[in-house]
Amino acid sequence: MLAMARSCAVVGLDGALVEVEVDTSNGMAGFTMVGLPDAAVNEAKERVKAAIKNSGCIFPFKRLTVNLAPADLRKEGPSYDLPIAIGILLASGQVQMTDGQVLFLGELSLDGSVRHTNGVLPMVAVAREKHIQTVFVPAVDAMEATLVDGIMVYPVESLGQLVAHLNGERLIEPFKRDPSILERASEGEYAQDMAAIRGQEHVKRALEVAASGGHNILLSGPPGSGKTLLARATPSILPRMVIEEALDVTKIYSVSGMLPAEVPLVLQRPFRAPHHTISHAGLVGGGRIPRPGEISLSHRGVLFLDELPEFGKNVLEVLRQPLEDKVVTISRAQGTITYPANFMLVAAMNPCPCGFYGDPIKECTCSATAIARYQKRISGPLLDRIDIHVEVPRVDYEKLADKRQVENSKTVRGRVQEARERQLQRFHGTKLTCNAEMGPAEVRDFCQVDAAGEKLLKAAMQQLHLSARAFHRVLKLARTIADLAGSEMIAANHVAEAVQYRPRVGM
Repeated sequence: MLAMARSCAVVGLDGALVEVEVDTSNGMAGFTMVGLPDAAVNEAKERVKAAIKNSGCIFPFKRLTVNLAPADLRKEGPSYDLPIAIGILLASGQVQMTDGQVLFLGELSLDGSVRHTNGVLPMVAVAREKHIQTVFVPAVDAMEATLVDGIMVYPVESLGQLVAHLNGERLIEPFKRDPSILERASEGEYAQDMAAIRGQEHVKRALEVAASGGHNILLSGPPGSGKTLLARATPSILPRMVIEEALDVTKIYSVSGMLPAEVPLVLQRPFRAPHHTISHAGLVGGGRIPRPGEISLSHRGVLFLDELPEFGKNVLEVLRQPLEDKVVTISRAQGTITYPANFMLVAAMNPCPCGFYGDPIKECTCSATAIARYQKRISGPLLDRIDIHVEVPRVDYEKLADKRQVENSKTVRGRVQEARERQLQRFHGTKLTCNAEMGPAEVRDFCQVDAAGEKLLKAAMQQLHLSARAFHRVLKLARTIADLAGSEMIAANHVAEAVQYRPRVGM
């Protein structure tokens, strides 16, 4: 007898429907699985066999052939356990199911309980695209599945419970989504607050500008000046995510298996801080089975690279394309996968190997050759893609011991939110969400500079020898500074502040 149950695979960040076909025939008992399964899928034979027996059902003593179609799509992971088990029970007549437009997802334990599965959100999303209205998912993943509208989600705790439901003996209640989950504000706890940082007011201003427009920023200064602390406080001043951004980030974390069961929707912007020993694949993604890297995990959030020159040169150079295109493409023999990588880069570095080059108090012990070699570890094209370069000097005793109240992150975040809302209104009808995403055409349309600003911009272009890319980045930065000031026209003071964030030596 032939039976079929539907499941789903994840390719990159997208789902792909998989039909699990089961054929039972007389002859020597056996269990054959075809359709390009990996080791985890092949091992489903023993899990499914034990789960069926321990759920009070009968495993058929026949020749079983399971085909996972389409046959040219690589099947990975244990999420096919549940549909394979249902297919076998359908083929052996132990389960009755009239509706074929149903999706089954879940890994089985030997006792028949259904375990968590990675990538539930993109798999349920493709079910909606294919007009499948009913999905059965592990109970722990039901809340995540309900983020997709228009789908009836049934939480399954065990195979026996699902069999009883399909046979009409004991029905499972559909899972109801919390109606406020999509509107819930991300007012969670942050690791650091700007109020805890004394001094460095000009650096806080630079971070505020960067957060308002999604610009990249490089902090340079001696050890102990507060670079890392300032960077870790950056998420606390970022604007809240709109629901489309939250769903994009949630999809990435779902596929990566990093989405907590009790928090099905990522509401806070990600903050990723990989160590400088990270590999090429760890940063951009990849591996034998391609997975999102740190730059995709920081999508719509912050990627913090501390001790920037210590990262491998090849590792840093792969950032150049994602910083421009906001996506990263990974090509393997099996195919090409594109992951989103629209992140805000926050980098920190010392000015020299000892860290005290240019410090007014502690003398630098590095030779001129060592300093030049250290600074050249970061290429000019990469530095040119960083909008804001700011020096972080040491903080003196008076500022550290000052007892006066310091502006907290919530106040700064309010100004950043207002500036970002102006940008969203300006870019209404486009795919842009912030000034940093503008291309040359949008810069020409939205970055109108007054006469005094034009004159200053021309002088800066000639004296700093700015590249065409740097010219556009200065304009985008000036647009953000004008948005913070509530100005529609970019004035000379906005251009002046944007120009001062360029590095001292022109690229």
